[in-house]
Amino acid sequence: MKKLILALVVSFTATILVPTQAQARDMTFTTTLKNYNGDGAYLALYLVKANGQYQQTIWIAGEKSKYYKHLSSWSRGSGQRASEYDGLSGASVGRGRTLNVTLGIADELIDAGYQVRIDTSVEDMRDNPAEISVPLITSNVGKPFLGRGYIETFQFSF
Repeated sequence: MKKLILALVVSFTATILVPTQAQARDMTFTTTLKNYNGDGAYLALYLVKANGQYQQTIWIAGEKSKYYKHLSSWSRGSGQRASEYDGLSGASVGRGRTLNVTLGIADELIDAGYQVRIDTSVEDMRDNPAEISVPLITSNVGKPFLGRGYIETFQFSF
C-alpha cells in the first residue's frame, strides 16, 4: 500500500512540475522609420491584451536603459524591469532604416484579442507612446500600417 501511495504522489508531482508545452510560431516584425531629422530612435515593441493591459515585451531598440522611461506606455506596463527585456534588446534604429525582429510567439496569442504596440522616442524630439497599435490577427499578416511619428510602416508576418 505504501508503494502505491508513493507511486501516486510521485506521478502527481511530476504532472504538476512538467508544464504543458504551448505551440509557437516564428513571427517577423518589420518596422521602417521615416527619414526624419534627428538621432537614432528608441523603440519598444510589446503586446497588450484587448483591454490595453501590458502583456509582454517583444523587442527594445536602444541600448541605454536610462532612456527607456521615454517609451512611456511600455515603461509603465513593464515597470522597466530588466527581466522584461533581458535578451530582447539591441541598438537604436537610424532614420530611414528598417528593424527586423523574428521571435517565437505562442499560437494562443494570435487571433485572441492581443495587439502589437510600438512606442518611439528620439533624443531632443517628441516621444510617441503607442505610435503603432495593431491587432495580432491573421488577417493583418503582411499588411503595412502607417505610423504617426517616426515610423513609416510596420508589418508582421509568419
